Amino acid sequence: MRANQFTDITYEEFRELPPKAKAGFFNVAHRPYHTLVAQQFDRTMLDRLSLLATQIRRIAKSKTGMHFLNQMLEHRRVMLYFSQPSSRTFLSFYAACQILGLKVAEVRDTSTSSEMKGESPEDTVRTFSSYFDLLIMRTPQQGFAEKMAWILSHTERPVPIINAGSGKDQHPTQALLDIYTLQRSFEKTGGIDGKTVVFVGDLARGRTVRSLSCLLTNYNNVVQHFVTAEPLQIGQDVLDELNAKDVTYHVSNDFEAIIPEADAIYMTRIQDEWDQIPGESGTIDISAYAFRKEHLTKLKINAVLMHPLPRRKEIATEVDSDPRAVYWRQVRNGMWIRVALIASTFGVDTQIDEYAKLNLA
Repeated sequence: MRANQFTDITYEEFRELPPKAKAGFFNVAHRPYHTLVAQQFDRTMLDRLSLLATQIRRIAKSKTGMHFLNQMLEHRRVMLYFSQPSSRTFLSFYAACQILGLKVAEVRDTSTSSEMKGESPEDTVRTFSSYFDLLIMRTPQQGFAEKMAWILSHTERPVPIINAGSGKDQHPTQALLDIYTLQRSFEKTGGIDGKTVVFVGDLARGRTVRSLSCLLTNYNNVVQHFVTAEPLQIGQDVLDELNAKDVTYHVSNDFEAIIPEADAIYMTRIQDEWDQIPGESGTIDISAYAFRKEHLTKLKINAVLMHPLPRRKEIATEVDSDPRAVYWRQVRNGMWIRVALIASTFGVDTQIDEYAKLNLA
C-alpha cells in the first residue's frame, strides 16, 4: 500500500480543482487509497467492488470463512472519527472493520477530545494518524477529509482516509452501497444500464443524492429525474456535471406523474440540520413528496424503492412489507460494500479472490 503524495501541487491549487480532477490523487493502481469523492470511481472499480462484496458475504456464511476474513487485517488499527451524529454509517463501518479483524477505536464526541482545549481539528486528525493505519471520518465540514488527505501526504505517516460524509457535499460510501443495492436488485433485468432513477426530497442539501447521481453516470443510458419543491431542487453544479457527460435528466415538481416511469425511486428526508435559520425548512410544503401505500399500485412490478435513512414521513411504514421496498437491504448492503472497500484499500482483495475460487462452489 502506498499513498499518492500530492508532491506536485500546493493545497491552495488542490482545493480549487473540480472533484474529477481531485480524484486522480486518490487512487493507486486503479484501486482506492483514499476514498473521498464519488468521482474517483469508474465502472470497472464499481463492478470490482460489487463482485468483491458478494464474494465476502458468501465467504462469511461459514465459520471457517469468517475466521479467514477475521485474520485478513488483524495486524491493523482503524480510527472512526465521527464528529457528526451517525448511527447507520458508524455501525456499518464498525461491523465492516470487525469482519476483517481490524482493531477499532472511536471518537464520536469532540467534547471528549483535545479539541475542547483548543486543539485544531487538523492537529487532532494528525494525532490519530500516529496511532492508526486507517482513518474513517464523518464531519459537518465540507472538504475537511480531502484537506487532511493532502496534509497527511506531507507527513512521515500518510495513512489512508475514508470519507464517511462531509458537509452537504459528498458521501461516497453511501453511494457505493446504493449502487451495490441497484446492481443486486436488477440482476435479472439487465443491470443498472438503461434504468430510470428518480430522486425525491431534499435534493439541494442531500449529499447522498449528489454522490449517487455522480456514480450513475458510469452506466449506459440511465435517465435521472429530480423531483421536489423548488427551494429543495438539485444544485446546478450537479446538472453541469450531467450535462458534461451527456446524461439525460429531468427536473420537475410532479412526483405522482413520474412514479409509473421509475425503475428506482430514491426518497430522502428534509436536511433541516443545514438550515441557515432554525425552522426555515418547516415553511416548505413537502406533502406532495411522500411515498404512500396507494402509490404501490403505480410502481412497476420490478421497480425498487430506496432511502438512505433515517426517514421521517417520506415513506409510509405500510410500504415496508412490499418486496420492492429495499431500504433495509440497503442498510445490510452497506456493511458488505464497506468490507470490500477496506479490503481493497489495504490490498487484501486478491487473497479474498483466491479463497473464493478455492472454497465457493
